[in-house]
Parts: sequence; C-alpha cells; structure tokens
Amino acid sequence: MSGTASRSGNAGVIRLLTFLMFMMFAMTTDSVGVIIPQIIRDYHLGLTAAGSFHYATMAAIALSGLLLGFLADRLGRKRTIILGLVIFACDACLFASGGSFGYFVVLLMISGTAIGVFKTGALALIGDLSSSTTEHTSTMNTVEGFFGVGAIIGPLLVTALLARGIAWQWLYVIAGGVCVLLILTALAVRYPQPKHSGDEPVDLRGTLRMMTNGYAVAFGLAALLYVAVECAIYVWMPTLLLDYHGGAAFIAAYALSIFFVLRAGGRFLGAWMLRHFQWSGVLAFCGLCILLCFVGSLLGGVTLAVFLLPLSGLFMSVVYPTINSKGISCFAKVQHGTVAGVILFFTALGAVLGPLAMGAVSDHWGGVRYGFMLACALAVLLFALTLFNWMARPVAGRLQTLERSEY
Repeated sequence: MSGTASRSGNAGVIRLLTFLMFMMFAMTTDSVGVIIPQIIRDYHLGLTAAGSFHYATMAAIALSGLLLGFLADRLGRKRTIILGLVIFACDACLFASGGSFGYFVVLLMISGTAIGVFKTGALALIGDLSSSTTEHTSTMNTVEGFFGVGAIIGPLLVTALLARGIAWQWLYVIAGGVCVLLILTALAVRYPQPKHSGDEPVDLRGTLRMMTNGYAVAFGLAALLYVAVECAIYVWMPTLLLDYHGGAAFIAAYALSIFFVLRAGGRFLGAWMLRHFQWSGVLAFCGLCILLCFVGSLLGGVTLAVFLLPLSGLFMSVVYPTINSKGISCFAKVQHGTVAGVILFFTALGAVLGPLAMGAVSDHWGGVRYGFMLACALAVLLFALTLFNWMARPVAGRLQTLERSEY
C-alpha cells in the first residue's frame, strides 16, 4: 500500500505543500506574543483578557481536532486540506476590516477551527507518503521544522509592519495570500489514496471511540505535557527575564528568538537523527536535558535561566513531532486523520491549560518564578514518561506489526 501511495501523485510537490502549510499558519499562531502588547494598548485590556488572543485560537484548534479530525478519513486528505485552507484564507482576509476586540477574537476562533481541519488532513497525509514508521517520524520532524521557521518569520514580520506604522492585522492578510497560493497548488496536485475499511465508523462516533483507546490517550497526554512545558518558554520566559541585569543583556533581549531558532534547527537535525538512532532513546535523552535546563534555571536564578531556557529549545525540538508521529503510526492509515485529531486536541489543550496554570500559580505566590516551578514539575513528569517508554518499550510490538501491514 505504501509503495503505491508514495509513488502516486506528485509526492515531492505534496511534501513541499505540507511544509509550507505548517510554516504559514505558524506565522500567525506564534506571533501572538508580539501582538498582545498592541492589543493591550489599543483596547486598554488586562493580561487575562488580552491572553484570549492565544486561548481563542488554541481552544478552537482543540475542539476542531476532536470534533472534525475524522474528516481527513471520511472526505479524503485533499478535500479536507482544501476545505480548511479555504476557510482560513477567507477568515484571514477579514482581519483587514472591522476593529473591535470581540470581532478579532471571533476571527481567531474561526482560524483555529480551520487550522484544526487542514492540519489533521496534513498529518494524515504524511502517513500516506511514508514508506516506514521511521520515515514517518523523520518527515514529521521536517514538517515541524518548517513550523519553527514560520514561528520565527511571523514575529519578525509583525515587528517590521509595526515599525513602518502598518497595523498588525496585515500579518493575517499576508498569511491569507500565501494560503491562496497553497490552495491553487493543492487543487492541481493528485494525492495518494489510502485503502479504506468498513471496520470502524468514520464519523464523530469513531473519534469518541478513539478517545477510549489507550495508545491514543497515552500519546495525547504525552503531547499535552510537552506543550505545557514548551509554552512556559514562549509565553512566560520574557517575563521571567525582565529581572535580568547581568552581562548577557543581548542574549536576554533575544532569548525568545534564540529559543525559536534552536527549536527549528533542532527539528531539521532531528529528521536526520531519527533515521540513525532509536527514537525512544532520543526522546529520553531530550527529556532529561529539558528537565536539567529547568532545574538549573530554578537553582541558578535568572543568571543561568538566560542561557538554559533558550537552550532548551534545542532539546524540545524533536520531542513533539516524534510523539505525534509515533502516536499516529500506532494506527492503520485509514484512521490517521481521526487519531491525529485526538492528539491535536490534547496538544491544544496543553497550550491553553499550561500557560493558564502557570499564570494562576505566579499570581497566587507573587512571582513568575513559582510558575516555572510548576513547569519544572511537568518536565519531571515528561522525563519520567520518556524514560519509561525507553526502558519498557510498550508500543514497540504494535509499531512493528503496523510496519509490516501498513508501510
């Protein structure tokens, strides 16, 4: 099946299209940290209200992944991807009109829904294009590497627009224009068609049944833990480093950019590493290094945090795409859209609950350092999970079975 899927259609064009798709929506979702200060100033909001620019998108992605993830298996990858891209493009262009805070929040919820639709389609498509679970994991790291590139481009673009007196909303219009090009390309390309089976319902009932599957839930919870830890960096690290006054002021000023660059570069490196090293060992090593970065930051204060927290991006780079790919690979290809939606639900849930919990702890105890104590505790759990996975290898047999039958 995989050989047919890999050879059919324009595989190289489809891969590039998928890479650019992830880069395009990352330009918007990961620019929120630069946009929120403008929102606070323009609408005289508090941090909690302004934070809805992050929570609205993530909550919509979570619900879309859970409730609509099955579309990739039911409608097919191509139709699902185009449907999501069309909704995203139309929504993005609407940012140029209107001006109320509530209006923009609604648009962000619609964009999050669209992202959930085309992202699950794209994640399922990666399985169709892969000839082995190892290639699936490597490709997923490359895809997330392009996401990391988008996370760098987006904030830089917003900064450049604001410096020229151009409203931040035009970031979304630009992303919408890129999206139109992606739609036109997707319409012109022939996609591989996975075999279908009538064993499982391809609808919301199938998704809800997937939510009771131990493999899907385990990988989903691993994704939730990872994203909650990652969000500690790109949501709260700038606040933590406000108290830094040492000799590494340049690093402190660009700590977030350094983190994103290391995360993106590490994912491209990870695409190579996971072709040559055992994936569970790589995850355990990275989980340990992430934990050490957080422990060192707490023990050494901001003097060490200014170096260790940005450095954690290098070790975080391969964790999420590997968790995601292995979770999806634990199921038949005809279920890849559904399981991708379930894992995406947990992913976005972690992106909402992690920063919220850290903010609440920081407010209660009177400092963002206490929020990072919570993040460190989550990093302990993440490392424990990766260590157990490396030592016990609970999914090795299932992956080997599906390697023979699906790839």
